[in-house]
Amino acid sequence: MPKYRIAVLPGDGVGVDVMDAAFVVLDKLAIDAEYIKGEVGWEFWKREGNALPERTVELIKSCDCTLFGAITSKPKEEAAKELDPSLKGKGFVYYSPIVKLRQIFDLYINMRPCKAFKGNPLNYKDNIDLVVFRENTEGLYSGVEFCPFPDEIREAVKKHSSNMAKFDFSPDKDTAVSLRIITRRSAERIIRAAFEYAKENNRRSVTLVEKPNVLRETSGLMRDVFREIQKEYPEVETKEANIDAIMMWLVKNPENYDVLVTSNLFGDITSDLSAQLVGGLGFASSANIGDTTALFEPTHGSAPKYAGKYKVNPIAMLLSVKLMLDYLGEKQMAKRLETAIADVIAEGRVRTYDMGGTASTIDMANAVAERL
Repeated sequence: MPKYRIAVLPGDGVGVDVMDAAFVVLDKLAIDAEYIKGEVGWEFWKREGNALPERTVELIKSCDCTLFGAITSKPKEEAAKELDPSLKGKGFVYYSPIVKLRQIFDLYINMRPCKAFKGNPLNYKDNIDLVVFRENTEGLYSGVEFCPFPDEIREAVKKHSSNMAKFDFSPDKDTAVSLRIITRRSAERIIRAAFEYAKENNRRSVTLVEKPNVLRETSGLMRDVFREIQKEYPEVETKEANIDAIMMWLVKNPENYDVLVTSNLFGDITSDLSAQLVGGLGFASSANIGDTTALFEPTHGSAPKYAGKYKVNPIAMLLSVKLMLDYLGEKQMAKRLETAIADVIAEGRVRTYDMGGTASTIDMANAVAERL
């Protein structure tokens, strides 16, 4: 039997293109693994009213981890219009499959490395090496939203909040409310994961990115937990920064930062800026990790206009494969892959359009495979 079972979810759009590129490299690495393809994405939403079929969830449960491409997501009103006519008006509501997977499998760690590879013409600076730890299940992405704002909830909030007197929260359709949910358990898990990563990888510092001067309760809880846990890691330098200020400091002095840890929305923002500093989303990989399984994906979207053209940069996907190898304990193989990627970028002979070249998605993958 193969050593690993890996679920493969190409998705749609350029997710299919970059997954094909991933298998150019995976075939070269010859991992002892069985790859099982699963179904997810926009076409299944249109045909079945579910972008994440239950059969795909069951597949993931049976595997060691999942390699994910990209999927198209649209607002619920637009999504409803694209349903098969036989499904319209039957109560189907679109939910992002990747968000659902994070919640179903409690993939509470979203780790996003953002490293500048020498020779990349898109680098902001060549000495950037950031890792963002984003809490992946709560915050403003918890999905607890209301529009209109129900009377009973409005009255309960008004009763327990001194600030409610400042606002006229009418119950009609003109008021929308989202809850930012932060629990101590989730704060402890993501912050400890960031410190453990820093310790195990000889990282010099961990920075908390929040906004406790305004979001006094939710960011305040994150800050309190951070200060408690940091005492257990005296060898790691610690910093605290407000989300707005860190945007400025990362642009000015990104080399001053190392590991950053934060809540869901702030992590999304911080990691996108960090990705741009090292060349854009074409270089941005991510690992969604829980206690029992993990999912690895590039952070770019499905880019439908490029679907099937094999034009986009596959480096983010290949770096996601590297993260998967690390997770599986194949450290040497992961290092070989990262070195091959770095060599191809440094050489500059093969470049996709975003890097000023003419190479295709598969050309880039072939170049990395050759270096292996």
